[in-house]
Amino acid sequence: MPGKIRDRGISIGTLPVGEKNCITDVADVCVGHMTIDEALTQDGAYACTGVTAILPHKGNLFQQKVTGASYVLNGFGKTTGLIQVNELGVIEAPIMLTNTFGVPAVTQGALQYMLDMNHDIGQTTGTINIIVGECNDSYLNSIRACSVTPEHAIEAIRIATNDVAQEGAIGAGKGMMCFGYKGGIGSSSRIVHYETITYTIGCMVLSNFGQSTEFLAQRYVETAVSSQSTIPPTDGSIIIVLATDAPLSSRQLTRVIKRCGIGLGRTGSHFSHGSGDIVIGFTTAHCIPHISNQLVETRTQLREDHPIMNQLFTAAAEATEEAILNSLSQAITTVGRDGHKVEAYPFFEK
Repeated sequence: MPGKIRDRGISIGTLPVGEKNCITDVADVCVGHMTIDEALTQDGAYACTGVTAILPHKGNLFQQKVTGASYVLNGFGKTTGLIQVNELGVIEAPIMLTNTFGVPAVTQGALQYMLDMNHDIGQTTGTINIIVGECNDSYLNSIRACSVTPEHAIEAIRIATNDVAQEGAIGAGKGMMCFGYKGGIGSSSRIVHYETITYTIGCMVLSNFGQSTEFLAQRYVETAVSSQSTIPPTDGSIIIVLATDAPLSSRQLTRVIKRCGIGLGRTGSHFSHGSGDIVIGFTTAHCIPHISNQLVETRTQLREDHPIMNQLFTAAAEATEEAILNSLSQAITTVGRDGHKVEAYPFFEK
């Protein structure tokens, strides 16, 4: 039965995990999934895809923005909104994940959701920056059918909760593969302590990358899998979303999310030529009002050379590595278009 990697006796890193071992261990962060799993025609066309929404908080994100950042490990991806995130250092809408051809529809849905919540956008104030990340699920999903609609995106946002998020072949992860086996959504968290201070880092990935399972077997389960995947290897992609409640500036947040690449590399990835390896991060430590008459803003941030920064770096790497493994561990064997079948990864107990 699917379960987190720790349920299989495999522990990653040294830092403690949160109560849920999920991105929702960061207070106020919510996740919602909409999954599409249905035959489209009798000639093998099949919708095997979906949408995942990650909300830094369940309030009005446009009016109460959070500090954000993004980092591109390899840029073979079709995201929206990241240029403005890095220019202004804020996130003002849900972070949406879907398949490559679903980006326009999901952008429209998230935009409509935020317009309905904020009647001033485009009227008495400026426009809004919508963030969407994607991976290519076309082996299992009839991607040309463009089955994802704006309504799927709206519903994913609407049903998002702070509960333990579902993982594996769910939401945007429904049609994704990892190392030739079933991948998709994975999550993990880490707790960082310094004296009386505690911070949380949570990570959620959309995994769709990897070519060889030999490294995985040797590193994590100390035994070879019974057979190699029969899926032809491709470069693949991954979207990594990192949340924290540590008080960081956008520049500091960029430094932290860069370390997600270390966790990705530990699983065997080398950021291939055709991979979209992209990290999006935010901190819930403070909200930034959309409207203010103040000339000066005052925010708290960690001191750059304090030892806790190194713990946050470690937490980002560990949570990313474990989230990727959880995306494999939680996924189930899935059949999609033209009868294509992707098996669950054959984990062995240590």
